[in-house]
Amino acid sequence: MTDPALLAYYAARAAEYERVYEKPERRRDLARLHAVIPSYFENRRVLEVACGTGYWTRRIAPFVSSMVACDLTTETFAVAQANQPARPNVSFIVADAYDLAAVPGAFDSAFGGFWWSHVPQADLGRFLAGLHQRLEPKSLVVFVDNRYVEGSNRPITHTDAEGNTFQRRRLENGAEHDVLKNFPTAAQLRDVIERSGGRDLAILELEHYWCASYRT
Repeated sequence: MTDPALLAYYAARAAEYERVYEKPERRRDLARLHAVIPSYFENRRVLEVACGTGYWTRRIAPFVSSMVACDLTTETFAVAQANQPARPNVSFIVADAYDLAAVPGAFDSAFGGFWWSHVPQADLGRFLAGLHQRLEPKSLVVFVDNRYVEGSNRPITHTDAEGNTFQRRRLENGAEHDVLKNFPTAAQLRDVIERSGGRDLAILELEHYWCASYRT
């Protein structure tokens, strides 16, 4: 199950979450992702894991054959539903990223935006195994997340015994949360994905973001 503390943080942050995309130094990279990511999913049946406020759902949805976006935080889920233009082929469902058996539908692709970094390293294999089981053979999987850039990202406050890194995040209301936020290298991504059965892996590394695509 997703960490309750992480759920509480995103519930509290729902209304302000998308402001992170407004950072001026990230706009060039973000424009590249806006062009690249939707192109992966043209005419595909997409399962989106941990959709959050639906920022990427809105950008991918116009290109897909169908799309089911899931999340477990009701506050961010409400934002996603409210901001998504009505499309009969796009639906939302409350579901845990670690328990995707409850998500109905048949899928030939999956997307996870800024979720990988919140998965404890010890749980990555379990998460990917569950995701791959919900997909047809040879499905396309795409993940995108942050790279650590000093001065743009919040400082890492501590590292636990398993190598997971954490940030102290302050919300606009003054509340502070310790949040798991890992920044994997390309070599670490390759190791985890290939050990989980991923093939034909390609990793795009921009200054502020990485994007990994592969086949199951």
